[in-house]
Amino acid sequence: MGKIISVWSGPRNVSTALMYAFSQRSDTKVVDEPFYAYYLKESGAVHPGRDEVLQHQPTDAKEVIDSILKLQQSSPILFLKNMAHHLLGQDTSFLLEYDNIFLVREPSEVITSLINQVPNPTMLDTAFEMQYLLFEKLSALGKQPIVIDSKTLLTDPKQILTEVCADLGIEFQPQMLSWAEGGIAEDGIWAKHWYHNVHKSTRFSPYKKKDAQVPRHLQELLTECNGYYRHLVERAKDSIHDS
Repeated sequence: MGKIISVWSGPRNVSTALMYAFSQRSDTKVVDEPFYAYYLKESGAVHPGRDEVLQHQPTDAKEVIDSILKLQQSSPILFLKNMAHHLLGQDTSFLLEYDNIFLVREPSEVITSLINQVPNPTMLDTAFEMQYLLFEKLSALGKQPIVIDSKTLLTDPKQILTEVCADLGIEFQPQMLSWAEGGIAEDGIWAKHWYHNVHKSTRFSPYKKKDAQVPRHLQELLTECNGYYRHLVERAKDSIHDS
């Protein structure tokens, strides 16, 4: 049985680029947001391409979990790119069998990017609270996750990926640092709505602080998100967080 690595991200956190990096490995199969249709059905969220996603993915969480276990047998490493809020209402005990990574990003950058697709995001849309709750649950059960701040990943991807691979007990492979322009075969059906920038890329883009301002009506949401973000990023490994 292969190792399952699951990233629990929020939207607009460079998680797709991280999936692309792992897709370049010689020993890894990647899966893009397997719980997305389940989340859309359970939450009723209106996202770009909603109907198409519901038609192309199973909406039953147990079916998704079972399909992941079948895929686990097909590759030494199975890498899952997940959004934390996609587990809405789901029993998460199965995650004790996974190696879990939490990918976080400074909330003002998340919100100012997210509003391009979801004009009036809620806390659930940002995933910050769900990341916090899931992180705390796994930690309490002795399954300590890895936490990565997207800023440090973009600042020095080679160092961060090398450290993350070491934590996961796998060897860093240099080809993780670049990929072909235009996306990968494993992209979800929703890629045309969300992946415009990463499809133009061939590597992790250097970090640049965004100048965009969070709209006034979302300031309260920003304050709440900041609290969860600070809690998570303070628990990142010192060697990663301080890079």
